[in-house]
Amino acid sequence: MKKREAMLANDSIGRLIIRLSLPAVVGMFVNGLYNLVDTIYIGHSVGALGIAGLSVSFPLQMLIGGTGAMLGIGSASIISRSLGAKNYKRAERTLGNNIFSVMFLGVAFAVLGKLFLDDILKLFGATANILPYAKDYMAVIFLGSPLILFAMSMNNIIRSEGAARTAMASMLIGALTNIVLDPIFIFILDMGVRGAAIATVLSRVLVAGWISHFFYSGKSIIKPKLNQIHPDSGIIKEILSVGFPSLLQHASSSFVFGLINNLAGIYGGDLAITIFGISNRVIIFSSMSVIGIAQGMQPIVGYNYGARKYYRAAKAVRLSNLIAMGICGAVTVLLLLFPKAALHLFTSDTNVLEKGPAALRIMVSGFFLMGYNKIGGVFFQALGKARPAFIINLARPILFFVPLLMILPRIFGLNGIWLAFPLADVLSYLLTMAFLLPYERRLKNQYIQTQGDTP
Repeated sequence: MKKREAMLANDSIGRLIIRLSLPAVVGMFVNGLYNLVDTIYIGHSVGALGIAGLSVSFPLQMLIGGTGAMLGIGSASIISRSLGAKNYKRAERTLGNNIFSVMFLGVAFAVLGKLFLDDILKLFGATANILPYAKDYMAVIFLGSPLILFAMSMNNIIRSEGAARTAMASMLIGALTNIVLDPIFIFILDMGVRGAAIATVLSRVLVAGWISHFFYSGKSIIKPKLNQIHPDSGIIKEILSVGFPSLLQHASSSFVFGLINNLAGIYGGDLAITIFGISNRVIIFSSMSVIGIAQGMQPIVGYNYGARKYYRAAKAVRLSNLIAMGICGAVTVLLLLFPKAALHLFTSDTNVLEKGPAALRIMVSGFFLMGYNKIGGVFFQALGKARPAFIINLARPILFFVPLLMILPRIFGLNGIWLAFPLADVLSYLLTMAFLLPYERRLKNQYIQTQGDTP
């Protein structure tokens, strides 16, 4: 048994969660710096309209990122279960199909951005003042889509075999490169918003090199093989089936953010779009730790479920939920107490600093519940249970957020947009609990039936 397989099968669950989640948390924080640093530099160079341009661009970046997550999480689920069942050939076929899908969809995004950029940006809330900034940014990001998809999907696959530190290192390389290149392209070369996008794409070039080195250095359990990089309909169907909830979550969030941009423009103008853009960056960056914990949990649950060690899979999700909700609670308190300090990091615009803190306080008041929803969705994906993962990931943005956005602004105006955030968090928490608690009990019963008693 390979060392990492033995670790997933036998180490204590608490130690495994810390060992695999900590690098993932660090990696996610670092990965979150891509958009965070871009926004900070743009806010202090181009100004509020530049931030608004990034706010309009962000839903499109989420669509690209969601596609990478779909391919990566879907492939990682198959690979981790295949490794648990000692089916190495299937794991390698899955890796090859992932690479094929990344190349195909990456080119598709680049072509789409080239042909329909203006129309797409207007659909996502770009006003006449904001459109030039959003266009400068997304024209470059669309061209770099193949690299972005490759980096995101492969990091999930690397984590699926327990190599969390390698995945973290690839994120560190990308983010640190982006931080170094941003001021060069934005300030020194005076390229503004376009410079930020160029720095982001170039940083992914180094990430792709690092990931390729890992797979061909002999350090990975599996490695890409040229004769496996071709479509296998069965494997691609399973990748899409398991990973689709992640794409749907990103796509639905993208739709919601585009809707918020449009509503914010109606009820509060360009200033409201800027406030949303900054506040949304703060919330998403704050959620990176929870996503990292979920990513660290995924190979533990997937491997032990594939190895029929059901009790360990159930224990992993319980501990992950406790940690995630504790972190989200601490972040909620900090943002409720110091919202202006968070906003001031991005801008010195007096209008934003005057109107923004109240909006941010409302938006984050239900953030302490977010961890439970994130962990629940990834848990079902790790088991290959597409239906509950689909429902959980869809619930917050579509089942709850959209109706709330259709109703609340008509009653409370601009504040109704901000109120939709905590209400969606509460409803999502209740739905996830309804799915997750019964399945935890089912896993415990399966263990008792196969092993006799819980350890």
